[in-house]
Amino acid sequence: MDHRDASAVPGPGGLRLRRWREEDLSALLEAYEDPAMRRWLATQVSGPDGAADWLEAQRRGWATGTRFAFAVTETVDGDRQDGGPVGTPLGNIVLKRPDPRSECSEVGYWTTAAARGRGVASRALTALTDWAFAEFTEQGLVRLELMHQVDNVASCRVAEKCGYALARVIPALPPGYPLDGHVHVREAPSAALSRPAGRRAEAAGTGGGRASGR
Repeated sequence: MDHRDASAVPGPGGLRLRRWREEDLSALLEAYEDPAMRRWLATQVSGPDGAADWLEAQRRGWATGTRFAFAVTETVDGDRQDGGPVGTPLGNIVLKRPDPRSECSEVGYWTTAAARGRGVASRALTALTDWAFAEFTEQGLVRLELMHQVDNVASCRVAEKCGYALARVIPALPPGYPLDGHVHVREAPSAALSRPAGRRAEAAGTGGGRASGR
């Protein structure tokens, strides 16, 4: 399957990842009104023009093959799901590949206030992780990284639940990043199996050192 033609990716528990659409603009604006979104996300969306720009950035990412953002939705019986009508985005999950030749890519996500506490983030991350390795391992992808601010305990739990081991701590870079950050790592199944036992243990620890920047 050509990853640029991917329409929908199924996930655990009836989850469905699909590309963002123009009709998602109002749901996107509502999501960014949440105080938690303003606290944890470096990039903010404000007003219809800002939401339209954000949606265009996701479309452009797919077109260039550098950023693959999915709206997280659920398939349920009836015409509504928790948080709104069926198909309403419950969050965003993204694979960032600015250099398609790199063996490492970054993943990121957010969930709406209505979706929290139901395992949406961990199910979405599981689905994206499986999709990323299935699509890009032959192109050399062997490692995925997830980063979050050190006090974002919920994101830390999601990462560890999905097999992203804490690899290192990176220093704060005020004002954009006022606190240290965690870098969690998940290796492709083939890469993890081919690594010597000692290296596998090292990769799962916290001895990766401190990076010089984000």
